[in-house]
Amino acid sequence: MNRMRFNKYNIWVFLFLLIQGCSSNDVLQERQTRDGLPDQESWSPVITLTDEGVRRAWVHAGHLEKYNDKKYILLDDSVTVDFYNSDETHSSVLTSDIAEVDEQSNFMRAIGNVIVISDSGVTLFTDTLSWDHEIEMIYTDDSVMVATTQNDTLYGIGFESDMSMDHWTILYPSGVTGREYEE
Repeated sequence: MNRMRFNKYNIWVFLFLLIQGCSSNDVLQERQTRDGLPDQESWSPVITLTDEGVRRAWVHAGHLEKYNDKKYILLDDSVTVDFYNSDETHSSVLTSDIAEVDEQSNFMRAIGNVIVISDSGVTLFTDTLSWDHEIEMIYTDDSVMVATTQNDTLYGIGFESDMSMDHWTILYPSGVTGREYEE
């Protein structure tokens, strides 16, 4: 009778281990796939973007994910981009929550709490902003707030500008100024 209990016990232990072994393999197989995961990750990266050897932007963020097949980079956790003019003189700084970069065109889209402060004193606030590296322009179709001086704040929908924000346009403006009208 003791032998029969011992055999039943062994069978139950064997079945338990067999079932556990099968489920462990399934989990192991799921972890071995790379679908949807980045090919490279980096924390606190610093990237220098150049055009024919001339520094045009300096990018840093808390975290970077690079996807080789998609030629796509995701920057998150406090993105900061310092822009430089063709003489490599600093012209403006952009901050956002995240940014997406198309590696083929160096086209960047900043998303979430986007602020651009130019060295000339103009400040832009918006939810999304695109930077087209080819034409060296920043733009958005979202609502914007532009502070030009301590007394002048403009609002509107849509914005286009050069990277230094010396020549900018609000596509559908509205706002209030403290200046008197001069004819």
